[in-house]
Amino acid sequence: MQNDSPILVVDDEPHMRRVAELSMKPLGHPILLAADGQEAVQLARSRRPCVILLDHIMPVMDGKTALQQLKSNPETSDIPVIILSSRGQLAVGQYQGFETATMFVSKPFSPALLRREVEKLISTSARHMEPQLASS
Repeated sequence: MQNDSPILVVDDEPHMRRVAELSMKPLGHPILLAADGQEAVQLARSRRPCVILLDHIMPVMDGKTALQQLKSNPETSDIPVIILSSRGQLAVGQYQGFETATMFVSKPFSPALLRREVEKLISTSARHMEPQLASS
């Protein structure tokens, strides 16, 4: 299995980026790091990550705006996005403006559980791509 498609971790807090990065490393994909939504959108367009872990509250461009830009662009609209938030209301489903997110994870998160969810998303995405690859 080729793991060349990166995972993008977006958080303005360096320690949270590091925790998420270390949590994803065992999956064998390159890890891209961004400190705000604007940087995340640019990286997503240029590097096409297989999954994006996106913080909710950040400077420059917040997670909601970044998600809207990612999902409105045909180049990035199919990338699964997991919203990471320390705000409890997002975790329980009051997520106006976040409807296009794949999943919500509350901070602090369990690295093992987050890794498992990302692995499922990558596996599901790979299965959807197999028929296209086989026909080409």
